[in-house]
Parts: sequence; structure tokens; C-alpha cells
Amino acid sequence: MTGTKTAVEWLASVAPDPRACRREWERDPYGVALLPAGRAWDVLILPGELGYPTLDVLSRVLDQLGPVLADFGDGRLGFLVPPGTAARWVGTGVRGAGPGTWIVAPCPGRTAGTLRWLVPPDGSGTLTDPALLELAMHEAAAALATEGEG
Repeated sequence: MTGTKTAVEWLASVAPDPRACRREWERDPYGVALLPAGRAWDVLILPGELGYPTLDVLSRVLDQLGPVLADFGDGRLGFLVPPGTAARWVGTGVRGAGPGTWIVAPCPGRTAGTLRWLVPPDGSGTLTDPALLELAMHEAAAALATEGEG
């Protein structure tokens, strides 16, 4: 539970009112919070058909992954990356959430409807390295293309 509490503190720290955010999750651990991107992290949003294979690649090469959200029936995956990444990201089919945007996040370790953490935050501030994410995306896309040929 300590890890979850630390993760809640870390996520809530970016909320306009961190104490209210923590209280809301304590009151309803299956609820969600609207959190601003661009402060402690940005989010790169991949379509599920590319996001899942990318997550598989990252899981094979990294000991500790940054947080990853899945939403809308696994149609999209959101990788939390360092602030500023969304503004610099150039890639077809990948959306970025940075300053001026907000994301919906469930309480760490919980599911809210179809929204859930595939890799929950651990509270340490670990984020996905954008360069590694890009390499993993290329590898995943190449594997998908090879599968499509066969």
C-alpha cells in the first residue's frame, strides 16, 4: 500500500488542488481525476494496435517502465514521458498531451470503467524515455508489418 500511497501523492501533486484530488481518490478509489499534463509529465498517446506491441518491446528491454494508461476498450495507450516531449514529438498517428491539456487518470492500482493503469506509477517519478519509446515503436511497427506480409 505504501507504493500506491506514494503514487497517489506523485500524481496528485500536479492537480490544481492536490489535497482535494487525494481526498477524492480516498473517498472513491474507483473514481478518476482530471490532471494537467505538462507539469511533471507529458503523455504520448498511441493507438492500441501499436501501443501494446510497443509496451511489449519496452518490457523486454527495461527493468523499470514509466506509467502507461489504457483507455476506451484498449483503443489507446498513454505513455507518461518527460515534460516538453509532446511539443517536440513528430510522428504520424501519435498524439501528445502537454501544457494546456488534461488527462483523465484513475487512482493508481485501480480501474475506472475502461480506464486503467497497465503500468501504474510507483511514485518515484520514473517516466518513459522518449528516445527508447521511439525505438520500441519502430521495432513494434516493423514486427507488425512483417506479420501483415505473412
